[in-house]
Amino acid sequence: MKQKVSIIGAGFSGLSSASVLAQEGFEVHVFEKHNIPGGRARKFSENGFTFDMGPSWYWMPDVFERFFNRFGKKTEDFYTLERLDPAYRVFYGKDDYLDVPSGRENIIQLFESIEKGSGEKLDKYLQQAEYKYQAGVNDLVYKPALSFTEFLKLRYLKDLFRLDLFKTMDHYVKENFRDPRIYPLLQFPVIFLGATPKRTPALYSLMNYSDFELGTWYPKGGMYQVVEAMYQLAESLGVIFHFNSEVTEIQINKNRIEAIVINGEKFMTDFLIASADYRFVEQKLLPAPYRKYSEKYWESREMSPSSLIFYLGINKKLQQFRHHTLFFHESFEQHANAIFEHPEWPEKPLLYTSCTSMTDPSTAPEGMENLMVLIPVASGLKDTEETRNKYYQLILNELERLTGQNIRDHVVFKKIYAHNDFEKDYHAFKGNAYGLGNTLMQTAFLKPSIRNKKLPNLLYTGQLTTPGPGVPPTIISGQVVSDYLIKNHLKR
Repeated sequence: MKQKVSIIGAGFSGLSSASVLAQEGFEVHVFEKHNIPGGRARKFSENGFTFDMGPSWYWMPDVFERFFNRFGKKTEDFYTLERLDPAYRVFYGKDDYLDVPSGRENIIQLFESIEKGSGEKLDKYLQQAEYKYQAGVNDLVYKPALSFTEFLKLRYLKDLFRLDLFKTMDHYVKENFRDPRIYPLLQFPVIFLGATPKRTPALYSLMNYSDFELGTWYPKGGMYQVVEAMYQLAESLGVIFHFNSEVTEIQINKNRIEAIVINGEKFMTDFLIASADYRFVEQKLLPAPYRKYSEKYWESREMSPSSLIFYLGINKKLQQFRHHTLFFHESFEQHANAIFEHPEWPEKPLLYTSCTSMTDPSTAPEGMENLMVLIPVASGLKDTEETRNKYYQLILNELERLTGQNIRDHVVFKKIYAHNDFEKDYHAFKGNAYGLGNTLMQTAFLKPSIRNKKLPNLLYTGQLTTPGPGVPPTIISGQVVSDYLIKNHLKR
């Protein structure tokens, strides 16, 4: 008789762990509160416009390929990838922008054009970043991170300083480059790691290697194509999905999880994997005696940013934008401080826009654009309609000023998404968008554990359990927790 594994949440980590366990012969059930898979990576369509609700950057293509290879598949079996060139555009002010090209040599030439001698420096910088990438993404992140001993590999002890764990990104970038136009190019991924560049380990320059060397890609049809691919794979392996099925209670019997409750009905299970918000599962679903962490622990955690997002349908073709556009027209440091050091709504926010219709016309009606505008903001802020509308007017003013075109009068669809929505849709702690901050004291074995020692058949996966931002570490986390279950529970 097959052992039954229940998974809470059909986001990337839940889909990943479901396929691994089904391939190993478990009976796998996934319970998802929404009517489609994807979690924070869901999509929606309105008036002919299609928007990816969450992730929009396809970085670290090797992680996706490695996942599908595990099942004898390739990404191309499910979706078509296009490498973006330019990868993205960066605005520094009105009529002041540059395009970041595809390919290492082209980017080296771009840096050289900004600051003489910086091309050679960037080449060396990327060599070091590649080592960190191979060590971090291809090795360390695939460990369950249950103890310090997992990281006592001679290679990493010998080269501990080469990983730059004791330098900050801010110091590391500025010791290599002098022109301030270069700083945000190298530091902007850090915003989504959950700390300022002055507090983020320089280990995360590995993100620059992913950006410049491995490239920025787009799965035709949108990022949701990845969700659909993983969902299709899981179903082919026998995973059973239960949509519109929110787990409201975890029941314990003799120090083991016996059942979960969905829509008032009890569902018996042998193992439970929580791919939902870690803190919510612990503090709201588990009986108090079985919680590993206290509410005080969670309140002391440094969370990654939340986001104020505008999904806009534009009834004309836009000029000056690219598929990805970053606006560094205001102080990067000032905005970062408003997120992490002194949490408040930023006075002069930086912006990010994604316009997939520029690459993929199928995501908007003919002659129109789907424009997503994102402002990273501190978690835990008061989210009101007044604030949302204030920033809507502000961002349209800035986008029109910087790109020299009328946008406001051409908005035919608008949806705003922020803290309250993250909490309502995902039970996200303090309305965060990207999980736990990747500070030095909240990474590797110092992150929330994938296991609960009080309940041997409960495990956790997802954004809080694996270092790094975005989709790839989340997919990895699903594999890590499933491999741990297979190795330590099935054999036992």
